[in-house]
Amino acid sequence: MRSRTPAQLPRGRPRGFDLDAAVERAMGVFWSRGYHATALPDLLRATKLSRGSLYAAFGDKHSLFLRALDRYIADAVTRMDIEFDPHNEPVDGLRAYLAGYVERTSGANGRRGCLLVATAMELAGQDAEVGRRVAGFFKAMEARVADALSRAKAAGKLADGVEPSSAARILVCFVEGLRVVGKTAPTRITSQATVEALLGRFIE
Repeated sequence: MRSRTPAQLPRGRPRGFDLDAAVERAMGVFWSRGYHATALPDLLRATKLSRGSLYAAFGDKHSLFLRALDRYIADAVTRMDIEFDPHNEPVDGLRAYLAGYVERTSGANGRRGCLLVATAMELAGQDAEVGRRVAGFFKAMEARVADALSRAKAAGKLADGVEPSSAARILVCFVEGLRVVGKTAPTRITSQATVEALLGRFIE
């Protein structure tokens, strides 16, 4: 019986690796190094894939980066939905949201910064697909904060003269700026005190 040539071998065999795990590892590399500074060998080492497997699964470096960015955004949105659960008190949600940023930006935890902020500074003005993702994420964040502030206002817990949409924009800019400042390793106490001072201007 003649052996079949590679061209005659059956196609469609399942991949022998976990796509989600590969995206997670690639995300870590992009997060630590940035898009342009990440080379293909870096991704091959992190994902433990061959060049052929990586290209077959993801297409190219840019497509893999978009997958990693989508993963980061999905994780962040899920976290916000937990923090801003409409069944909970809106002020508690705001405090949980801000406390999470303090935790992620304090000391060694914040040295890597925020992948969204780093990506916005590196690529958003040059890459339309990246720009849409970054803008969409910040819009989603602002909407959740504004909703919590609106519910706080309805409950009589918002300070006089505070407009929820404007306050939401300020808070989003603040927390993302906190991620940048976090790269200088401020203490948790300093960051928390800053958060409390700002929140105190909006909440009675």
